[in-house]
Amino acid sequence: MFGLTEAQVSDFGMTFGIGAFMLYMLFIIGELAWKAKAGKVGTFVLFFVLSFGMLGFIAKSVFQIFWGM
Repeated sequence: MFGLTEAQVSDFGMTFGIGAFMLYMLFIIGELAWKAKAGKVGTFVLFFVLSFGMLGFIAKSVFQIFWGM
């Protein structure tokens, strides 16, 4: 597809596609906090708890870069 291999397309999707999806999920969490009128502490708790899984994905990517996997 457009002169790219399957591995290159997959790598692009895993990097930018999932990154864009993560940003969209952060937007959804912010919208949820705003509509619920959660306040500062409630907003922090929502962002911390609901985005904790994203932190693991980012950490995995960083480890792969540094360890050359």
